[in-house]
Amino acid sequence: MNLTILHIEDDQEIGSWVSGFLKEHGFEVIWITSGNDAMQHMDRADLVILDIMLPGLDGYSIGQRLKKKYPHIPILMLSARTSMEDKLQGLTFADDYMTKPYHPDELVARIHVLLRRLGVTSPEIMQVKHLRIDQKANRIINTILNEDIILTGKQFHIFMYLMDHVDQVLTKKQIYEAVWGDAYIEGDKTLMVHIRHLREKIEIDTKNPQIIETIRGIGYRLRS
Repeated sequence: MNLTILHIEDDQEIGSWVSGFLKEHGFEVIWITSGNDAMQHMDRADLVILDIMLPGLDGYSIGQRLKKKYPHIPILMLSARTSMEDKLQGLTFADDYMTKPYHPDELVARIHVLLRRLGVTSPEIMQVKHLRIDQKANRIINTILNEDIILTGKQFHIFMYLMDHVDQVLTKKQIYEAVWGDAYIEGDKTLMVHIRHLREKIEIDTKNPQIIETIRGIGYRLRS
């Protein structure tokens, strides 16, 4: 269900940091340290993040090959090279070019812009157990009863945040700060109360929840 990014970066620190950040934002990430094996992963990729300075073939050569064979898959160049010549060379095949250093939130924003521009989006209608989620209409339907489930604003935001990270364990801190926009205070019961009320509306049996799973001592996970 999640979109997959092929990340080609040989620097271990940068590669690990960027891949981890993207996973936190709901993407699946395939991280490789050279372009030699890039082709074999392209059938799974929705977008490619490509560095220029790589062992063996450089990013320009790899990017040109990928774009020729997979013209529909967007390529985002990430490079420490800031000269206009480098940017223009990269943009002969890449769909965007970012220079290092950069803010990770800008990286995620540019990824979403590229995906929207090129028509690569998550499905608007999704199914989780007995729930049908219409993202475009902001509707959640109980398919057993064929009825809309009416959530409060916070309940809906919690549910959709979990949906954006389906099958991933999220901490209480991650969920709270994403939904409320405030710093999470350890021991705060606000999220727990909202999860309980949310379960009352979406679960068949609240004593044995099948959709929102509690991960003791950590947080929650929405199961597909």
